[in-house]
Amino acid sequence: MLDLKFIRDNIDAVKTNTVNRHVSANPDLVVELYDKRNALLRELENQRALRNANADKMKVKLPPEDRARLIEEGKRLKESIAELEKQHEETEKRLMEEAKRLPNMSHPDAPVAEGEGGNRQLRTWGQPPTFSFAHRDHVEIGQALDLVDFESGARVAGQKFYYLKNEAVLLELSLLRYALDTLRQEGFTIFMTPDVAREDIVAGHGFNPRGPESNIYTLEGTDLCLVATAEFTLGGYNAGKILAAESLPIMFAGVSHCFRREAGSAGQFSKGLYRVHQFTKVEMFVYCHPSGSDAMLERLIGIEEKIFQGLEIPYRIVDTCTGDLGGPAYRKFDIEAWMPGRGEKGEWGEITSASNCTDYQARRLGIRFKEGGKNTFVHTLNGTAVAVSRTLIALLENFQKEDGSIELPQKLATYTGFSRITPRSAAK
Repeated sequence: MLDLKFIRDNIDAVKTNTVNRHVSANPDLVVELYDKRNALLRELENQRALRNANADKMKVKLPPEDRARLIEEGKRLKESIAELEKQHEETEKRLMEEAKRLPNMSHPDAPVAEGEGGNRQLRTWGQPPTFSFAHRDHVEIGQALDLVDFESGARVAGQKFYYLKNEAVLLELSLLRYALDTLRQEGFTIFMTPDVAREDIVAGHGFNPRGPESNIYTLEGTDLCLVATAEFTLGGYNAGKILAAESLPIMFAGVSHCFRREAGSAGQFSKGLYRVHQFTKVEMFVYCHPSGSDAMLERLIGIEEKIFQGLEIPYRIVDTCTGDLGGPAYRKFDIEAWMPGRGEKGEWGEITSASNCTDYQARRLGIRFKEGGKNTFVHTLNGTAVAVSRTLIALLENFQKEDGSIELPQKLATYTGFSRITPRSAAK
């Protein structure tokens, strides 16, 4: 959530940002409610002072008529205060509801555009492979090598669920361990987090836990949600706390299953493992001093590059445009891997993102640090280390061989214990 005084003092910039982010929100109404709330609070404080002064006058002996007058005045003030308190509570509630609709401000260098087509390519790494044979997409490969079973997943759990089988199971475990080892070397504290979080924690990160447009699964009869990312559980870890300034930055990395409804996400690039309802992910989350969050975002994207360079997967980095940032992010960089089976000639597909959310989430979650005798909101950042399902797509499609096998990159083979996946009939 944005600072309310900032919204009032920078209303034109906030309105422009809301338009650029293509968000349905009303900054003018927020300012109106903010001023009304403040006016009610001033009047409430004035009425309470009058009530106290009236009570003080009754502490001395008074003529009956004066005491009666003061009693009547006390009753009037009590009724007035009760009405003002009701108005203040209602206005405060509506103010918070409207303010939470506003997105974070955008970095001045973020491209102003809408949709993936407005993202700006910053750099590439690696060379997309060329094939002398008719290459296949990951769905064909996974089925041919008996690695993924979509049909049974749909029959047992529904569409966009799946079973990983055989070497694919070991690939998932190896990718998780590889990512965690990398992050431990970078100074992260690693976690295995809960797969559920309370609705207020999810909302505190800037995600809508309920409603027809929500991608969050909620658990009936509870205030719990299945997490869409370990960002929720890692960020919620310090909700409501005041952190020591000298402890910053605090760098967490968490493994969790991720559950997403992916409502309305059907399309030619959504098949197979690309958009699924459940996958495993290693997520980075950082609590940072405000002065260091821009540099920390660069560090997170550098760690993501290190991981995928180790996997020898060609990729590009894009600066995400304002219309594609989502509510909490101030700036976001995505890594898009080359996926040869995507479209007729291959395409880039997102496999990680790294975001600087400044103090937007910290205000909602109440996470501060003490410095110079003052409590200040931290900046929070998040980044994907490895999202297993999409990483599997890139591995299967980029490292396929003419004989139908998959030759793994050396870094990953040291974790799996095998360097090649061959068709069942040819396997020894």
